[in-house]
Amino acid sequence: MTASYQKYILNFKSPSGTSRGVLKTKETWFLILKENGNWGIGECGILRGLTIDDRPDYVTTLKWVCDHIHLGEEKLYESLTEFPSIQIGVEMAFKSFVAKDKFQLFPSSFSKGEASIPINGLIWMGDKVFMKKQIAEKLKEGFSCIKMKIGAIDFNTELELLKSIRKEFSASEIELRVDANGAFSPSEALEKLKRLSDLQLHSIEQPIMPKQWQEMARLCEETPLPIALDEELIGVFSSEDKKQLLQTIQPEYIILKPSFIGGFRGSDEWIYLSEKNNVGWWITSALESNVGLNAISQYTFTKNSKLPQGLGTGSLYTNNLASPLEVVNGCLMYDPNKPWDLKKINL
Repeated sequence: MTASYQKYILNFKSPSGTSRGVLKTKETWFLILKENGNWGIGECGILRGLTIDDRPDYVTTLKWVCDHIHLGEEKLYESLTEFPSIQIGVEMAFKSFVAKDKFQLFPSSFSKGEASIPINGLIWMGDKVFMKKQIAEKLKEGFSCIKMKIGAIDFNTELELLKSIRKEFSASEIELRVDANGAFSPSEALEKLKRLSDLQLHSIEQPIMPKQWQEMARLCEETPLPIALDEELIGVFSSEDKKQLLQTIQPEYIILKPSFIGGFRGSDEWIYLSEKNNVGWWITSALESNVGLNAISQYTFTKNSKLPQGLGTGSLYTNNLASPLEVVNGCLMYDPNKPWDLKKINL
């Protein structure tokens, strides 16, 4: 078996704002396996400045994986603990290699086109007009769950935007989630959570920056609004540390980005531990191309979560790979009659 990697730059249709800055492009890497005419593909999706494996030796590590592909999936995975986005790329590539249909990695009624996954509509940060326009679009597209990124513009303006949705739609009609990406300081967070809770929101993701376990634990204890941990999970590798994090902070929810937390095996472990500790969870893509999004969506469906998932990122790019994935009435679907277009990849 031989392995190679290819860099691919995804271009956003419009600059996408978070509290950490504006994204215009997204770098990803495809891992391709070949043997006797057979092939498999995986995606190593890195987010510069956000992922634990944004390191100078990232490409060197990809090269090492290709040079040592003979070690097999298990040994490679175990050697890549500090590179979760490469771990999932390895898992995907080997699953794809042995699959008859290279993109049916977790066969189910979803991948057969018989079932769908409810997802949240994502509202990116920007000025009030831009955010209001996105909200109107998502409601028109039939989403019953909307996630709004907050923390980059004036907090009162963000509150007004959320209020404007609530005036039109009750909590039973539209579920509202907000994601602060760690934008609040510990001293102001509780007051802001109280004000947000008046709007009957479902939850807030990562109100303060990660690695402040005691502060986050205090917030989770006192908050009137359920807190979901997101960036907090990044870089927590051992089972013991994962257990300790959940037991110390005691969040209402955790959000699993497989590319950030050790792929499918890493996600399995977080799900097992969270359910043991009565913590809810849902799964979110991390701006992968449709190759990664497809694998993560198929995996997600097999986990039988009843909550809307964060998997609606496939339409963000001008140059994504055409795939059978589509969003219909706020749900992600896979149409097996639609072909994949891999012309942009050198297979």
